[in-house]
Amino acid sequence: MARVTVWNEYRHERESDVVADVYPDGIHAVVADALREGGHEVRTATLDEGPEHGLTDAVLDETDVLVWWGHAAHDEVRDAVVDRVHERVLDGTGLIVLHSAHYSKLFKRLMGTSCSLKWREAAERERLWTIEPSHPIADGIGEAIELEEAEMYGERFDIPAPDTLVFTSWFEGGETFRSGCCYRRGSGKVFYFRPGHETYPIYHDEDVRQVLRNAVDWAESGDGPAPEFGNAEPREDIDTSDDRTVH
Repeated sequence: MARVTVWNEYRHERESDVVADVYPDGIHAVVADALREGGHEVRTATLDEGPEHGLTDAVLDETDVLVWWGHAAHDEVRDAVVDRVHERVLDGTGLIVLHSAHYSKLFKRLMGTSCSLKWREAAERERLWTIEPSHPIADGIGEAIELEEAEMYGERFDIPAPDTLVFTSWFEGGETFRSGCCYRRGSGKVFYFRPGHETYPIYHDEDVRQVLRNAVDWAESGDGPAPEFGNAEPREDIDTSDDRTVH
């Protein structure tokens, strides 16, 4: 099973009684419990855990998949930490980006776009349609996930076209949204999953928890050969005497 680090700002839960009622030990604790139920080895890290936000080289060395939740303090994440995690993803560490972490420095860098969207807080119903039921992230999930209260995210969502779109959402107010987006960046796999507003008990929903477990399984790096880059010796006998080079 994967070694997972669940990262969370852990600000709303300490500053708002409304959020603390839903996630008394933090969103990261509830997400971590869901992943442990899947047999994964899970640790947590938060924004205020020192200048490296709990994401030291030692922690990342023991992380196969990183789960990221952020909202109100994206700008407080140090660029040096973003650089470090970005490089790890390109080298093969899986990344699960949750809800408002669409606007994190890390996700925006990986996408190369603004990652902006429409939003509305009205505790409205959301239906996530499973549009790729054969995808591993949809394993055990029915035709749709029904969430009675959710924050609306609406198109246009300024992201590159996903390699695979697993879920798309419909909201009671009429909007739709690409809610389960798979990417490859370098050797790493990235999954963006929309549900998870801090004032609604979305990470207590069993279907959502199953998606998170499936996403970690999918994002964990495989055992294939590491890519090699740079000047290469020929595999077959060829004349390599051509000297027309400026390198």
